[in-house]
Amino acid sequence: MIRLLVMFSSPAINIYSHDVVRLVTFDEGLGFRETFRTPKDGTPDHVEVVLDGFTIGIASVEAAIADHGLNPDLGGRPVEVVLWTDDTDGDYARLTADGAPSLSAPHDWLADLRLAWVADPDGNPIQLAQRRKPDSNG
Repeated sequence: MIRLLVMFSSPAINIYSHDVVRLVTFDEGLGFRETFRTPKDGTPDHVEVVLDGFTIGIASVEAAIADHGLNPDLGGRPVEVVLWTDDTDGDYARLTADGAPSLSAPHDWLADLRLAWVADPDGNPIQLAQRRKPDSNG
């Protein structure tokens, strides 16, 4: 007997925060735009932001505990957000100048990548990734 697989759609990640507004403001500075907020008025418990079809949900730790019985542990960092860019060095410089902590300065990796990491206000790693053009000198 063949079992049909359930098809999933619209993948996203959720990040828990003690300060949802602060994290939303940071993500908007990266180019994300807000698409959902609850509650509509007052301090939000959950906000979703989207960039190029990728959705990040930012959820209040306190609401996750009260509303869903979850107990988010912000001590670990099991997830990072990857942002592709045309200018890793420039974006890294802008973000660190704006106060984002540096986790790893821009550097070349493999044959064609330029990578750097900064942290969002909650310490979650944000990877800046750029595909470098092949060296025309061979």
